[in-house]
Amino acid sequence: MSASIRVACLAALTISVATAPALAADCAKLTKFTLNNGKVDKAELVAAGAFEAPASPFGPPPGVGPNSYKSMPAFCRVQATLTPSSDSDIKIEVWLPAENWNGNFDAIGNGVWAGSISYSQMADPLSRGYAVAATDTGHVGTGLDASFAVGHPEKLTDFGYRAVHEMTVAAKTLIARFYGSGPRLSLWTSCSTGGRQGLMEAYRYPDDYDGISAMAPANPMTDLMMQSLWTGYSALKDSASALTPAKLTAVHKAYIAKCDAKDGVTDGFVSDPERCDFDPKLAQCKAKDGPDCLTSAQVETMRAIYRGVVNPRTGERVLAGFEPGSEAQIAFLTGGPEPFPVATSYMRLIVFNDPKWDFKTFNYDTDVARARDTGASLLDVPSNGLANFFAGGGKLLLSHGWSDGLIPAPNTVAFYGAMLAGLDQKIAAEQARLFMIPGMGHCAGGDGPFVFDVLGTIDAWASGGKAPERIEVSKPPGAQPMTRLLCPYPQIAKYKGSGSTDDAANFDCASP
Repeated sequence: MSASIRVACLAALTISVATAPALAADCAKLTKFTLNNGKVDKAELVAAGAFEAPASPFGPPPGVGPNSYKSMPAFCRVQATLTPSSDSDIKIEVWLPAENWNGNFDAIGNGVWAGSISYSQMADPLSRGYAVAATDTGHVGTGLDASFAVGHPEKLTDFGYRAVHEMTVAAKTLIARFYGSGPRLSLWTSCSTGGRQGLMEAYRYPDDYDGISAMAPANPMTDLMMQSLWTGYSALKDSASALTPAKLTAVHKAYIAKCDAKDGVTDGFVSDPERCDFDPKLAQCKAKDGPDCLTSAQVETMRAIYRGVVNPRTGERVLAGFEPGSEAQIAFLTGGPEPFPVATSYMRLIVFNDPKWDFKTFNYDTDVARARDTGASLLDVPSNGLANFFAGGGKLLLSHGWSDGLIPAPNTVAFYGAMLAGLDQKIAAEQARLFMIPGMGHCAGGDGPFVFDVLGTIDAWASGGKAPERIEVSKPPGAQPMTRLLCPYPQIAKYKGSGSTDDAANFDCASP
């Protein structure tokens, strides 16, 4: 090694050693900083690759897999408690890159009833240079039941909308304190309950975020509770109606066989589900079929799930059902002995306040209004409620998997359509997009390609770029390689007629 190289290496080492204590000291100083409606509990510098998520008795949130934090850079980890009401106990974490902050802030939401901080979802934005924040929304739990809200209306308010806003205010304050200036751009990227939280921010606090990506938003949440309940009820009301995972798989195979080629390409998933009329009777048992085909009663169960909530007195459809193709995840709602606990706990504990309430007693005529009205003001975002967000220049990226079996895809299509109907055409063209993802389940997974850079897409748009007119999606690492185009709804990706159908370059966006 030459003398000059040795000198350079020694100088770099000296700078590194000198910088680390300084960063740690700057981070630790945040514990002395007073937050509005809260306090900093702890602030410490975490070395690159050294973070370990706190152990949870509940495991990761539903739908969130384990994550490795070994590739994360050094960061200042701030833990704080926010108390905007006398019964609030909102835990938040704000992660601040020790070096190479890109000047922007990204916030992460929750799944189902929350109850934990989404650590695994915070890793990627931090590694890309963003300051990032998340919250448990004010309680600790599995996310699968609403027991936290019993006797604690302030905690339901925190979950509904207040916790995320308070987290956002605190995070921006801490960012400014640590770096000397606030974020240039504030972004929200999340799915499911996190998607609803993003819409709620745009509705109630339109200045909090410049760009919001809301994937598969659980909105309107009160309607979703009834849709989940109805789906479970349809299969669990009697033994003849029950569905096994094998029978749901048989229905899915029949759907793919009927609808896959309708778009001109046979590829194992359905690109244009709205243009295929599927009847689950195609999976009904015939004379020589095995045990996994459907009985006539089970055919009616599937028809009820697809049709959606129906008023038994008038025969009118009250709420949309799940799209054909979503059968794999519908098993979570029909696996018994009750419908999805997220919904049954809402009804039992919040709507009817009766620990002995039986899901079979729900009256889909007289109880619908009660179920909606009980929590709508706290939990639901109206489609006409985002005018101030758009007036301030906000960008909204909606997306949803057509094969989602936990949140019906038609909910987001209906929300988007109603929202556009009340928007100026220029705002609609420049500030709002919906991308439906063929074959994708809830937030990820499914038959088709679904992986895309959500954060990069909303960042580029909110930074002053044009609204996305097409997005390329791929299958996850380890799967057979395939890329496809996502097109702004209602357009779909159409094959050009030549070249590999596994390559997005051979597709164009076109009207159905």
